[in-house]
Amino acid sequence: MLRINERDGAVTIDIAVKPRSSREGVGPVQADRLVVAVNAPPVDGKANEAVVRVLAETFGVPRSAVTIVRGETGRKKTIRIAGLTAAAVMRVTGG
Repeated sequence: MLRINERDGAVTIDIAVKPRSSREGVGPVQADRLVVAVNAPPVDGKANEAVVRVLAETFGVPRSAVTIVRGETGRKKTIRIAGLTAAAVMRVTGG
């Protein structure tokens, strides 16, 4: 089950990144992390940029609202998304 922390008008969620995926997208939830698949390779921050873009598009927020809090160099990350509620995340992810 996905853990979502809602605080100060933002949510914090744990994600697992799948770089070099054939399709970009969000979901499913695996081992309490939301899977985010991106086309970009994990080189020179390209996968991180793609993660921010995909999450912003999925949740309908500007890219500036999505911040990588922890795990910038790994596949497991903690993401903060401003202007979003836990209920909105649950609606989109189904989790």
